[in-house]
Amino acid sequence: MKALGDDYENRAAALIEESGLRVVERNFRGKTGEIDIVAEDSEQLVFIEVRARTNHQFESAAGSVNRRKQQRLVRTAQLFLQHRPRWAGSACRFDVIAFEPPQSGSPPQIRWIRGAFTA
Repeated sequence: MKALGDDYENRAAALIEESGLRVVERNFRGKTGEIDIVAEDSEQLVFIEVRARTNHQFESAAGSVNRRKQQRLVRTAQLFLQHRPRWAGSACRFDVIAFEPPQSGSPPQIRWIRGAFTA
């Protein structure tokens, strides 16, 4: 399952870079959790959560980033900024890149939700 998650994160990182953002760090881990991708968009730092679903029976990939997950991401972003003083004064944004289940054999639908939530 980890390999599948890595594949989605690699695809998300490629999409981010194709869109003109610069990936700063991947898989930042701290005591409060993990941030999949940290990117720079002009002068703004973007913390990106990558989610995927393969089955329609469960909640959507984007919908799985609930209030609790958002709070963990915010705390982990704060930790990132403490450990990376270079970025401490940067404006920040939280995005979600969601790979939603395919419809009848088609590839997963990719949804990039910029500014998915605020801190």
